[in-house]
Amino acid sequence: MKVALPQKDLTKYKTSESHLDWQKVAFNSYTAEMCKQKWLEVSKEIRKFRTLTELIFDAQDYIKNPYKGKKLKKHPDFPKKPLTPYFRFFMEKRAKYAKLHPEMSNLDLTKILSKKYRELPDKKKKKYVDDFVRDKEMFVQSMMRFREEHPDLMENMTKKASNVPEKPKTPQQLWYNHEKKAFLKTHPDATTKDIKDSLGKQWTQLSDKKRLKWIAKSLEQYKLYEEVMREYIQQHPELNMTQGDIVKSTLTKAERHLKDKSDGRPDKPPPNGYSMFCAELMSSMKDVPSTERMVMCSQRWKMLKQGEKDAYQKRCEQRKKEYEIEMHRFLSTLPEEEQQRVLGEEKIGIRRGTGASSPAAKRKSRAKVNAEKPKRPISAMFIFSEEKRPKLQQERPDLSDSELTRLLARMWNELPDKKKEKYKRLESVLKAESEKEKNVDRSRLPDPPKTAQDIWQQSVIGDYLARFKNDRPKAQKAMEATWSTMEKKEKIMWIKKAAEDQKRYERDLCEMRSPTAAAIASGKKMKFEGEPKKPPSNGYQKSLQKIAEEKQKQYKVLLEQWLASLTSQERNTYREYNSQKRKTPAKPGGPKAKSKKSESEDEDDEEDDDDDDDQKGSSDADSSSDDDDDDDEDDDDRDEGDDDDDDDDSEDDDDDDAEDKENKSEDSSSESGSGSSDSDSD
Repeated sequence: MKVALPQKDLTKYKTSESHLDWQKVAFNSYTAEMCKQKWLEVSKEIRKFRTLTELIFDAQDYIKNPYKGKKLKKHPDFPKKPLTPYFRFFMEKRAKYAKLHPEMSNLDLTKILSKKYRELPDKKKKKYVDDFVRDKEMFVQSMMRFREEHPDLMENMTKKASNVPEKPKTPQQLWYNHEKKAFLKTHPDATTKDIKDSLGKQWTQLSDKKRLKWIAKSLEQYKLYEEVMREYIQQHPELNMTQGDIVKSTLTKAERHLKDKSDGRPDKPPPNGYSMFCAELMSSMKDVPSTERMVMCSQRWKMLKQGEKDAYQKRCEQRKKEYEIEMHRFLSTLPEEEQQRVLGEEKIGIRRGTGASSPAAKRKSRAKVNAEKPKRPISAMFIFSEEKRPKLQQERPDLSDSELTRLLARMWNELPDKKKEKYKRLESVLKAESEKEKNVDRSRLPDPPKTAQDIWQQSVIGDYLARFKNDRPKAQKAMEATWSTMEKKEKIMWIKKAAEDQKRYERDLCEMRSPTAAAIASGKKMKFEGEPKKPPSNGYQKSLQKIAEEKQKQYKVLLEQWLASLTSQERNTYREYNSQKRKTPAKPGGPKAKSKKSESEDEDDEEDDDDDDDQKGSSDADSSSDDDDDDDEDDDDRDEGDDDDDDDDSEDDDDDDAEDKENKSEDSSSESGSGSSDSDSD
């Protein structure tokens, strides 16, 4: 690498690294790419800043030999150019005028003194002119001596100036040179002024087709210049030239627009319905002065009905969609560099067009930027810095944040590889977690609720833009002033709309954050895949009680197994759903729960039934005893359910209702059977 570097390497290491010919660095079986990769690995571990001690050594060398550069004008022996007559006058009078007018800026003083110099009589000017002529003669003599003493420097400067590639010409310059030759053929005695007077206005009157011809030639020249200039910068690293020294473009904004349009770039649609209306109307008002056009557009827009205004807005939205499709098609035909340029222009236009003028809009945009702001990348050095920074701040409170950062960077570079391994392991763990978080599907927050003022402004923005000639900041201020002076009666309608929007936002937010709560509130039942079917809560008869208990035990085992197979997120959702379900007293629209009768009511019922026949009484007694047993069993089952939340929580309401009906039908059939047997025995 040392051999491949230039003899006097005075550029930044990054510049030299980018210009280095790695083919010269390659040796034995190691290719240029392998050498480059190895250098990048090694250079990462080397510090790239200098300490004060190192700077002091350089400062001592500089004091001994201050001339280090190659530029001729910086040479200590290079003669100084004499000041012009005006500058002599300016330097002489400036201090005096600055005392007389201390409130004036340097720019104002310069304007006054330049005016004074122009008004100066020739007799007084002669003094400054004579001094200038005398000093200029001395400068010429000094320059001749300098050339004799330093011939090598003069040769280097002339070589550099002659070798630099010539800048590309603009389309107008190319056209002018071509027309100039043609003009001189017909007018050989014409002066430069005659040529300029003749050709001056012809370029602006040139047709688009002819202008595109010269634009294409200029772009061809620019591409060749760019390639040659890159090679020249690589061949002459001692000149300290960068890519920024290359001419950026030879085309004006209008010429660039004409070229893009000829290549198929679509015209940008108007930003809103009012702008579209004005554009269409102005095309038919070419004879009307420009100052009156906007006034007429504004007046006619106000005369339109709301439906007509909405139609313009819809057309504008449709045009925007078409524009996006056409732009995508146009971009696909361009090379990558041109695509980046067009996209950059589009972003600038969007930023200018949608500038938030109101404080509320600014707050919203700031919040959005903060939300979208990327997190700081995780690295081993960053983890090390975060760990050591608090301790260093306590030990060295005199250091600023930037100085602390530099100190931590130095400490990290000096840290042994064995200790660095700890932080690198942490880095890999944190990066893995970060990747997991990125892959998780995050639901988007619903659109924030609008205030009454925002809703009202949205409905009247078109009228205000028309009134203020599409000046959005002025229209915004006027709307805010109108809203503040409006009576409460006029605001009620918009306040109601804002309240509805707030409810909509809360509903969407509730559904997004807790789908289980939303399901409970709406009365919908959530189904969980693989959940075991819950058995009947009781037997409804003594003969079926044992079967119900066995089924309950089996259900508990199956439920535990199923819950263990779920992920933590699914388990939390299931528990949240059941806890919410317990809080709701009953299904929406379902029958009300039957209340238990008191003992006194039971006794009254028994007295009323004394007149019935014996058979009916016996059957009633049997059924009442069965009901009492069932109630006791229900209580026992409730106690069991309280002990095991998951048991009660997983109850499927629809299945329970169906099973209850089956059990009741079995109960009634058994009761009818027992009744008939009792009557037979009697």
